[in-house]
Amino acid sequence: MVTGIIFDISRYAIHDGPGIRTTVFFKGCPLSCWWCHNPESMASQPQVAMREDRCIRCGRCIDGCPNGAITLEEGAPTTDPALCRQCLECTRLCYAEAREVVGRTMTVDEVMTEIEKDIPFFDESGGGVTFSGGEPLMQPAFLLRLLEECGRLEIHRTIDTSGHASRDLLLKASEQTDLFLFDVKHMDAGVHRHYTGVSNQTILENLRALSARPVPIRVRFPVIPGVNDTPEHARQMGSFLRQLPGVNHVDLLAYHDVMRSKYQRFGLTWRMGPVPPPDPNRVRTIAETLSDFGLHVTIGGDDHERACATAQTSEP
Repeated sequence: MVTGIIFDISRYAIHDGPGIRTTVFFKGCPLSCWWCHNPESMASQPQVAMREDRCIRCGRCIDGCPNGAITLEEGAPTTDPALCRQCLECTRLCYAEAREVVGRTMTVDEVMTEIEKDIPFFDESGGGVTFSGGEPLMQPAFLLRLLEECGRLEIHRTIDTSGHASRDLLLKASEQTDLFLFDVKHMDAGVHRHYTGVSNQTILENLRALSARPVPIRVRFPVIPGVNDTPEHARQMGSFLRQLPGVNHVDLLAYHDVMRSKYQRFGLTWRMGPVPPPDPNRVRTIAETLSDFGLHVTIGGDDHERACATAQTSEP
């Protein structure tokens, strides 16, 4: 029986591909991006999340932790990440459910049961299923079986990927995929490694190989101030992408830090600091630069021409 570890199944998603979609979020990612919106996806195994507002300070987690990882600091139980072994014992002891497990093992049949509930919405809206994460290609057997089952039911299949995976696996998955959402974060290998933990070499080579296959690709470009938000970088990206036969669409996703509180819940360090969202004018300039290379560009889901016109009429 093929199983996998997921951390969420989100219904009625409208930003993960065409139509109304069900998005299945896989645990585990080979990247560790500073701005990751889903920090709970980084670790491959289930882990503990802490909700401070639920804690009643009963002390059961402190007394029951077999690793001595939880101590009382400033009146609140605090976990030392260096000592925590993610044994999940504290979640079983917590009366108030302040400590919860994020990530669960599911079979292919269990996931498909959840997906099939939404088939009427897929049929009505032209939607389907998106496999996201984390990195779904890190759980190949699980992903391929889900793709196969969705194909059997004629459900539209999208993979949202970082592109950092085995090329053979990526191309094999493409045979059962109707759309790829492919992240491109930076064109410079060194800068990419600094902010994500890995070089971009495999990612760009995989995108080139995938673009030769008969499957639609939408490149997703997160616009992050101080990292990749210059016209010069946009020109580098446009020059590369226009060489790829299967790539003509780029989605610009403006950075924000609304997920910052998640890092505290998982005992993770927020490395971005006080970085504001990108200036809308800067984002429009990047969109126009990429468009000059013959690419169709959207900003947060809107055609950039329409977004520009809206912004211009709203300016004083």
